[in-house]
Amino acid sequence: MPSIISKLPEVGTTIFTVMSSLAKEHNAVNLGQGFPDFDMNEELIAKVNEAMQKGYNQYTHMNGYLPLREVLAEKIANLYGSNIHADTEITITPGGTYAIYTALTSVLQPGDEVIIFQPGYDSYIPNVLVNDATPVLIPLQYPNYSINWDAVRKAVTPRTRMIMLNSPHNPTGAILRQQDIEALRTLVTGTDIFILSDEVYEHIIFDALPHQSMLRYPDLLERSFVCFSFGKIYHCTGWKIGYCVAPAAVMTEFRKVHQFNCFSTDTPKQVALASFLKQKDQYEFLGAFIQQKRDYFLRLMKDTKFNMHQSHGSYFILGSYGHFSDEAEKDIAIRITKDYGVATIPVSAFYRTPIDNKVLRFCFCKKEETLEKAVERLMRV
Repeated sequence: MPSIISKLPEVGTTIFTVMSSLAKEHNAVNLGQGFPDFDMNEELIAKVNEAMQKGYNQYTHMNGYLPLREVLAEKIANLYGSNIHADTEITITPGGTYAIYTALTSVLQPGDEVIIFQPGYDSYIPNVLVNDATPVLIPLQYPNYSINWDAVRKAVTPRTRMIMLNSPHNPTGAILRQQDIEALRTLVTGTDIFILSDEVYEHIIFDALPHQSMLRYPDLLERSFVCFSFGKIYHCTGWKIGYCVAPAAVMTEFRKVHQFNCFSTDTPKQVALASFLKQKDQYEFLGAFIQQKRDYFLRLMKDTKFNMHQSHGSYFILGSYGHFSDEAEKDIAIRITKDYGVATIPVSAFYRTPIDNKVLRFCFCKKEETLEKAVERLMRV
């Protein structure tokens, strides 16, 4: 057998796979991996079926089904006031994670540096490493997980090529504020630094707070790749369909990578989404809908030993346990799964070198009965 030198020697099975397998083995309530356990909209399913029946089963355009890109440009104009060219500045992708990888691959050269905040989504660092670039890791400030912009400024070097942002934030539920936007503007003005903004939870934001999208700010948008996921909007994470918005010049480079990777994305789903996206109420109500689940989960968790953090967006909220246990995060997560039948994710898994603040991540985008069943078990911890 030929030998292989791994491009990702540090990477093994993800914690999500480990905990989900453990949950299945022990018949645990899975509050670990971020997916809803309730049904998606039946009308959207019917529209996909209709598209298939009408013959939309072959390749669509490499950049995405044009009517879908056009309705997305309309949506962006309505929400963020930006005039986005459907033809040259939007590409439909097989998922948000794919969009992130493609954006990085389109601009990174060996030796480039990418600023990444930790804890953070698990694909970021491997995506940078596989492109022979260097992740520059900056911890978010515990316990609010805010950005220390002084630390960011000190981390910038002539080799800094990109800053990666995620708001609403996975795993913490933190969001960017106006002061973060101003600090970012000051930092990147007059530089060649790109921004990659992971905004897959754009509509899942709570407490009447605004989503600080890069799409709101022309000076930031001109240097940004902004990545989204339909799976998060319409409760269909298994569809793996998303999109990227970027200025035409850099989108050209994005599409060069895209065309030789997947070439095009699932056609009937794009046709269905082009029609369904016109129903604004189907995404405008999403923040309030998921916030109800957050609030219900928080009420239930008051009867447990966990101290719950704030979450202003995403599917997730953190809970601290250091006041009642000294166990490492991974150890207690495994024990709770095995002994009490509830799967969570240790937040230390979202760091390259684990930092153990005695915090677990809970996913609350579940049916009420699922949350009740989980908390009933967590009360015994």
